[in-house]
Formats: sequence, C-alpha cells, structure tokens
Amino acid sequence: MKLTGRVLWLTDDSDALASQLSGQDPAFDTQDPPALHFGVNTDAMINGAACTLGYTGDILGPYFLQNFKEQVEKDAVKNGGFQVVVGGDAYGSGSSREVAVVAHQGAGIELVVAKSFQRIFQENMVYSGLPFTTDFSVVERLQRGEEIDTGALADELPPFFAAVAGCGGLLKYGTKLLAGDIEPSYDVSRQARPMTCIEKIVAKRAWAGKDAPQGLASVRPGEQVLCEAGFRGVHEYTGGMVMDLYAQEWGNAPVERPDDVAAFEDHFVLIDQPTVPDLVKSQRLVPARRLRDQMVDAAREHGLRLHGPGQALPQGVCHRIVVEDYARPGEIIVLTDSHTPTAGVLNAFAFGVGSTAMSFALRTGMIPVTVPKTIRVLVEGDAKGLLSPKDLILHLIGDPYFREEQWRESPTDTAVIQLGGSGLDQWNVDELSVITNMTVEGGLMTGIVEPCASVKSFLQERRGHDFADAFVEPDPDAQYVKTFNINLDDVPLTVATPGDSRNRKPLSDVSDVSVHNIVIASCTGGSLADLRAAANVLRERSLADGVRMTVTPSSADVFAAAQGEGLLAEFERVGAVITPPGCGSCIGNGPGVPKEGEITASTTNRNFDRRMGAPGPVYLVSPAVAAASAITGRLTDPRALG
Repeated sequence: MKLTGRVLWLTDDSDALASQLSGQDPAFDTQDPPALHFGVNTDAMINGAACTLGYTGDILGPYFLQNFKEQVEKDAVKNGGFQVVVGGDAYGSGSSREVAVVAHQGAGIELVVAKSFQRIFQENMVYSGLPFTTDFSVVERLQRGEEIDTGALADELPPFFAAVAGCGGLLKYGTKLLAGDIEPSYDVSRQARPMTCIEKIVAKRAWAGKDAPQGLASVRPGEQVLCEAGFRGVHEYTGGMVMDLYAQEWGNAPVERPDDVAAFEDHFVLIDQPTVPDLVKSQRLVPARRLRDQMVDAAREHGLRLHGPGQALPQGVCHRIVVEDYARPGEIIVLTDSHTPTAGVLNAFAFGVGSTAMSFALRTGMIPVTVPKTIRVLVEGDAKGLLSPKDLILHLIGDPYFREEQWRESPTDTAVIQLGGSGLDQWNVDELSVITNMTVEGGLMTGIVEPCASVKSFLQERRGHDFADAFVEPDPDAQYVKTFNINLDDVPLTVATPGDSRNRKPLSDVSDVSVHNIVIASCTGGSLADLRAAANVLRERSLADGVRMTVTPSSADVFAAAQGEGLLAEFERVGAVITPPGCGSCIGNGPGVPKEGEITASTTNRNFDRRMGAPGPVYLVSPAVAAASAITGRLTDPRALG
C-alpha cells in the first residue's frame, strides 16, 4: 500500500485528536510518539448501539470510533480520509466482536499500527485480512512515500497466521483443510515435557495431521496449533454474522457435532423492559430483533440447541448456562464472547473468539490456539466472609505486571492465569467463576482453576457425575513465567475506577464517591451467590434517597432459586427493579442505563466509557459493596454499616 490518505493518531490529548479530525496533520515523531491512548477498546471502536445495526463495513464504517474521548462524531473518520490508525498498548481490549475490525475497514482504514494488541482483536485482524504491525517505522516510511508490502507484514507472523494469510483467510484455509490439502504448520514429532493445565489440554486435543491420531506429546508457549473444540456457542450479537460467513463459504453444509453447539438469546432480551430509556429502545430494539431472528433461523436450520424466551431451552446469560449445563473439565470451550473464560472455573480451557473463528470451528470442529504462557496464582488465607473473588481479581489485574503486560515478549504472545491454593476452597463455583471470567479484563486469554473441592462437588451435585477421569492437574515441575503467592489478608476490598477494569483502587480510597445507580447483574454479578451477598447486606435496611437499584439474575435457575430463598422479595422490599434473566445491563441493552448526572456502582465486569449505554462514571464493585453503597449513597464498606 501507498499512503494516499491520512494517519489518525489516537492520542491521550483530546485537543490533538480534535485537531486531526478538523483537518490538521500533526508532525509526530514515529520513534518518540506522543502519549497514545491505552487500551483503545472494542466498545470505543464500534459502540453497542451500532453493533445492533448489522455486521458489514458499509453499515458500520460511519460509526467507527464514534464518541471516542467525546471527540469523534459519526462519519468523522470515514469522511476525514484516514487510511492508517495508530494506537498505544492493549489496542483492541474488550469484546470479541469482530465487527470492530469490520468498522475499521468500513471507515477506510487499511493498516493498524499499535504498541501491542489484545489477543482476540489481533486474531480477528488476521482472519479478516486487516494488516497490522507494532513497527512504528512503517508509519514513517509511508509518510516518506514508500510503498509497503502488507503481505510481508503477514509473513512476519507465526507460521499458522502466515499460512492463513497465504490462503486468503481462515475460512479458505478451512476449506482446504476439509479437502485434505493442508498439513500441520507445526512439527508433530516432539518429546514429552512437564506441562501446565492448559498446555496439557492443548497437547491432548491437538490435530496431528490427516488420518493421524489426535494429540501431541507436548506443546510450548508461543506455538500455534489446531485443536479439537468441544462446546461452541454464539449469541444474537454475533450469531447472524457467524452463520452468514458460514453460508458464504460452505452453503448449507452440516455443522460438525451440532450436539456440542448452542445459540443463546441473552444480549437483547431486556431491551424492552419498562425501565429502559425510550431512546435506547428506539435505537436498538428493532435492529436487535432482526439480528436475533437471523440467529434463531440459522440455529433451527442447522439443528442447534437454542436458549431464550419462548425457545426449547431456558434463557439466561450464555456464560452462566455454559457453566451450569455444558462445560466439562479438560475440554476446549469457545464462544463468540470475550467472557467465555467463565467456564475455566470447571478446569476447562475456555476462551472467546471472533465470528470468523467460530464459523471455522462450526464447520471443521477445530479451533486455532496460540499456546499461552501460564502465570500461576496460588491463593491462601481466609476471606473472613467478606472479601470476595471480585475483590481479588480486581486487585490482581490492576497489578502493574498485568496492566503493563510484563509477561509479553512478542506481539503475538498470549498468557493465562492458573489458579490454585487452599484459599479457593472457601468459595463456590459461582464465586470462583468471577475470577476466571475477568482474566480477560487483565489482557489475558483466560483463567483456569486447578482441580479443587468446590468444582468437584458442583459437578457431582449439578450433573450427577464426578468427572474424575477428566480433571487436569499440572505437572509438579511445569514451568510458569511467574508465580503469585496471594495471602487474602493482604488483599483489600477493591474497586475498579471508571474507564477500565484494571484501574484498581482500595475501596477505602474512594469512600467519598457518591453513587446513584446500583446494578447487580451480569455473568460476574448475577449468580445466586452474588444475589445472596447483596440481599444479606440489605436486610432490615433501605436505599438512600436518590438511589435506584436494578437486579438481574443470570439464569432461569438462578431466578427460581433466588425466588425460593426469598432473595427477590428482599430486593422488592427496598424498591429494586427486578428483571428476567439476561445479559443486557452491562452493555446498555437493559435496565440500569445511567441517567444524566448519575454515578454508577455495578457488579458487572467492564466499565469502558459509555459501555452501559450512556455517559457517566461506572465503578466496578462486589455485590456486598454494591448493596452497602445503595444504603448510604456512596461507595461503602459493608462493615461500616455495623
């Protein structure tokens, strides 16, 4: 490519950003660039409202970066003639939504340059054919008038990524794979070595070539291999795009192992609730239902399980239902949602993927895996019935080691957390799943829990099966890039301050912050354990004047259990809005959208600017802290209530 357009620098300086949008081209030094925005996230690239409109470039391009730093208007990037976008570290944080890549392309962006990329977004760029690099000298060369061979940028990627690029994308690669024209891009002859939990799962599930027995003797961090995917899932935001890509490449060819696939209507089910603002309904409801119908029709055509209101299977947040009914130890689990790591609580390798990768997985039964580095976290000590896994994971991912991605050595590196230690035994699966769920908020691929009593008892009670032969233990001499020994006595009640889940602060440092909107919901905040924790704080107390509360159980089973225990009655007593099970609140698709001037305290897992559907600061807290804050009208330690 040659630079025939402009370069958009996503600086931390809002004035410098506004200047570029008004037509000025800055003379930034590519070797010493200005402070670039950390974690340009997928919600900023393409907001939740625009995501409901469709999944093609012509639809999404005008909305690329809309409202970014409150400077970018609709069509500003597309009409500004920008050809290259330049960002800072952790570019592409957040959702697995592949439409974020499509929005770049629809806005005319032909190259992305950033200090580092988040895994899912980087994979989506490879599979969708959007060139990218971490080499800032490429910008200087373009500005000098040089022609850059974007194919050469792909050649610098690891062998599997390069092979995919050489085939014209992942789906073309999949067609050749099905035809028997593809051999592994990695050596299948290797020696055994000590391995971590996830390395063992990858090695066992790895593809060794046509007609060869499945599995490799070992794998190492950084290698890219194809693996058998177990459970696979989509929801309405992504299902239409997944099946459209599928049909374009394979027509009505059958899905591989359809019994291990489910489609979930969960992200849009709450848009029509009475307390959702009329503006949200007018913007999102009709196009959202169109996307839902596309997914439902495709699921029925291919004979896939279908969860949702009025469907054969019960509604709820996909991640909670996967833990309740589908995830199994030792398997690889993928959904088109970044919070798929929730299922890592069951000793599974669970991670989010984009729409192209899921289409590939549905047809071939396999998923590409970059073997991650493993960081071991050993938890000891007593939570004293107050400290929650939410506090622990917010404390952990806010550590400079994770925030700065100190584990990273190359642009395509990935990393995971492996959780162990006796401290885990005091928490149940509901609670532990918050930790694995939010590993992605720390820039990680996923988290996995080593076999422990809580997980084993959950599986026996919920599934009637102990899965004893399926659990994966790490080898005693497995190698870790770092080991954290966490004593819970050293972990404070923790919040994430607005803008990013990694913005950690002890609760005691922000106890003067007033709050008006309390949201107890989502795959990290709407489990039975979460509702119990909040209701216990509320008993015999009332909400502060001017405070409102929304409560959304995460599944039909959770709703029924909470009703049976009297928890919902407790929330009703204080005047909370209680909704059916669903996922919409944390993404602006349901009750709890902030009103003008409100500050929100939420048990959800992500607090990017405007993610909840409106401007306004969002603090992430545990359910107990959320309830205590509702009582006092400010961020509050439950112990302060007496």
